[in-house]
Amino acid sequence: MGILEKIGEIEKEIARTQKNKATEYHLGVLKAKLAKYRSQLLEPQGKKGEKGEGFDVMKSGDARVALIGFPSVGKSTLLSTLTNTQSVAASYEFTTLTCIPGVIEYKGANIQLLDLPGIIEGASQGKGRGRQVIAVARTSDLVIMMVDVTKGEVQKDLLTAELEAVGIRLNKKKPGIYFKQKKAGGIKFNATCALTKIDEKMVQMILHEYKIFNAEVIFREDCTPDELIDVISGNRVYIPCLYVYNKIDQVSIEEVDRVAHLGNSVVVSCNMKLNLDYLLERTWQELSLLRIYTKKPGCAPDFSDPIILRGGASVEHVCHSIHRSIVAVFKYALVWGKSTKFSPQRVGIHHIMCDEDVIQIVTKK
Repeated sequence: MGILEKIGEIEKEIARTQKNKATEYHLGVLKAKLAKYRSQLLEPQGKKGEKGEGFDVMKSGDARVALIGFPSVGKSTLLSTLTNTQSVAASYEFTTLTCIPGVIEYKGANIQLLDLPGIIEGASQGKGRGRQVIAVARTSDLVIMMVDVTKGEVQKDLLTAELEAVGIRLNKKKPGIYFKQKKAGGIKFNATCALTKIDEKMVQMILHEYKIFNAEVIFREDCTPDELIDVISGNRVYIPCLYVYNKIDQVSIEEVDRVAHLGNSVVVSCNMKLNLDYLLERTWQELSLLRIYTKKPGCAPDFSDPIILRGGASVEHVCHSIHRSIVAVFKYALVWGKSTKFSPQRVGIHHIMCDEDVIQIVTKK
């Protein structure tokens, strides 16, 4: 029996098993087996694995955004509208067969936008070049999931399930579980809060399924068996996602209003170019990019060419962006902006910056 058949059998058994107190241990072990087989399915076959023409796109710019969705939802039209790259758009499915990169120039930042071929149901098992598409999505800083507003919820649920199956967790944070495998000492289990979804016996059963008999596990929050399996697997990626509902010109204004108020959702019409400016603003917010302006002593700040950094960047990151040798001679920095209590404020190298801060770096003589 191949891996796909084994996955199918386990999925059927999970579906037909009643969920109650008596079966929770059995379901926990089944989910661990399923995660293990899915990890094997993702491993490259043969020596080099299946690369696929046009999929090895070099990461460039200040951030990478992956555009995924079913065929013919308007991904290529959006890429052509937002960037200077022309991606072939037509009324038939699977117009895009390779990964087409474009660059969005917004607020002084260069954001790489990847138009990926349409995903179909079963992509996580390799159907329709799905495995290569999903591998590129794993390397992105943000996923824009584009769906047809007339079939929105169905497409959204199917795509989320396909990405979940290969370890991409959308709009979720890492579980608060400390896990470390050891060479001896058995399984040491502890929890800093009351656990309602899992207990020590289930933790041991899941670890034994992975052939782990010596480990330390500490639960810092009330997590599920699925989240424990994610931590043990160690190959999960947690990516923010924007759900973009296209073709809003084909539905009523009441439906547009309902969809627009769903979580992490943006409504657009690529053909009529409606609401694309708001989509760009939301993309900027989700990527948490910072614009840092530099200032020379006795001169006005240079607002024409900002340094683009990720959210949470410190003065040290700014120094590295200017030149890697500056950190060695750094003395202090003067900062104007939201990150300070007063302007200018003298700060050290670990000071955290905010968007549109102005910095003047003072070095040792």
